[in-house]
Amino acid sequence: MREQRSLAKLALEIVTRLDQDSSIWKKWEGPRDKVLASAIECWIPKDDMLAFLNGLPGPALTMTDLEQRMKAMIEEEYLGDPEPKLEAECLAIYQAEKEAGTEMPAIIGRLADYVGAQWQRLRDEERAEAERRSEAGRLERERRLLSYADCPWTQIKGSKYFYCRKNGRVFQLKPNSDKSLTLYRVQEVDDAASGDMIGRYRSRGDASKVVAKAAYEPDPFR
Repeated sequence: MREQRSLAKLALEIVTRLDQDSSIWKKWEGPRDKVLASAIECWIPKDDMLAFLNGLPGPALTMTDLEQRMKAMIEEEYLGDPEPKLEAECLAIYQAEKEAGTEMPAIIGRLADYVGAQWQRLRDEERAEAERRSEAGRLERERRLLSYADCPWTQIKGSKYFYCRKNGRVFQLKPNSDKSLTLYRVQEVDDAASGDMIGRYRSRGDASKVVAKAAYEPDPFR
């Protein structure tokens, strides 16, 4: 079981069984906790969930009982809260199954399977959007670099090295086999161009500190 959500649900079930007598949630005896834990990500309407839970053995639950138990499961027991992007889809599935006469445990099972399957799709979409934003940012930095505007470190497409422009001066970082970086002052953005070596540094952050000074030294920098 590698998914954090599945592990959290398993942990809750184990703790519930071992610690039922000392639990502060006295109305959640029997299967109520297990049912709610399974349904918590499924966007089941609260009125319907409350009615179903009150049909199970135990004292009558109020809407406050339900809402606060859900909150505790999410915040204290680390179960995942419902994904807003799946609300409309889950409600549509729920309504269709309810109208077909499907009983609640079966609806919960179907929705839990659906939500689990959709998590990977959502993560893939988020990753693709992050990559799109990253590439858009890189293209903007490349545009600034090639239009002679000051810009932070960037790697133009097809280049092996990183470049930045500060105070109108161009600096180049070349990676070394030991993962250090060699900093040069160059006259143009061109991997084949020769330049004046400034030094070797462990990271771009270390090189940036030197660039901040070198960019304003009397020209040429030595």
